[in-house]
This record gives sequence, C-alpha cells and structure tokens, in this order.
Amino acid sequence: MKKHTPNSAFSFSKIYCSLFGHDYVLSKNVTHHIKEYSCSHCGEQATTNSRGRLEVMTPKLKEINDALASVHAKKLAKIKVDAPFQAAS
Repeated sequence: MKKHTPNSAFSFSKIYCSLFGHDYVLSKNVTHHIKEYSCSHCGEQATTNSRGRLEVMTPKLKEINDALASVHAKKLAKIKVDAPFQAAS
C-alpha cells in the first residue's frame, strides 16, 4: 500500500511571499554592480540584470554570475599586485 506524502511544493512561506512579496536579502556580491539576492522567507534567488532590475535566478544566470565572479576576482588580484606603492607626501 502506498503512503500518501504531502506535496513538498506547498509551503506557508510561499503563500506569505505571494501575498506580501519577497523579502530579498543580499547573499553574494558578484561584482561591484551585480549582486545575488535570496528571499528570507521562501529562499527564492534573484540577481540584477543589465538594467539593474531584479530577475529570478535561472541555471544559465547562475553560470554567468559564477564566470563573472571569477573574472572579477582575477582582475582585482592583478590590480592589487600591479599597483605600485605610493608613499604619503
């Protein structure tokens, strides 16, 4: 006999977010102008698009953000190494 398990898609936090909207909290700085956010209630993820608006996170956007983060980190590391020391006058 099969046991009936409740649907995992039902959640009070999802109902709360559908009624009152998501409460996004910064979860990761990808670059200075691209950030990833996560809803504190239901866990939905979002990122900023090219116009600075929030967009629901997809696997493709996640992959793009990971690539951007690695390129940005390498750029910052190179700038930090190449920067000459300037003494205060």
